[in-house]
Amino acid sequence: MEQEERSRLKQLTTHWVKFNIVGLLGIGIQLAALQTLLLSGLGYLTATGLAVEAAILHNFFLHQRWTWKDRPRKDVRDSLQRLIRFNSTTGLISIFGNLLLMNVLVGWLHLNALVANLSAIVACSFFNFLVTDIFVFRKQSSKLVV
Repeated sequence: MEQEERSRLKQLTTHWVKFNIVGLLGIGIQLAALQTLLLSGLGYLTATGLAVEAAILHNFFLHQRWTWKDRPRKDVRDSLQRLIRFNSTTGLISIFGNLLLMNVLVGWLHLNALVANLSAIVACSFFNFLVTDIFVFRKQSSKLVV
């Protein structure tokens, strides 16, 4: 394996580990928000959507400051563009994936909402990592413009 490939693999592994640490914190945020919203009387699908968005925002800011700190933002505009990319990709994967799986697991199979939500989070995480690494926090040398 060439030095450049080893370096890229090490960087990818570091991002993956940090991504999952942030994700675990985000799970705590999401489950706490879900439980609070359910206790306030919201339906499980509305509560799930809001809880997922709370976790998305939390995760974005930690990813930018820690997970992908080796790909710093150029300015506030760059940060806002990243947030839009993050919310419109991993956000959509998380929200739609969670809502779909919650509908199946809670609505059809009558599982506990928190257990079902944890299952949905795990199912969406791999795709979210790939999109975040390749598209949201892409290297600045990339020619792709959004």
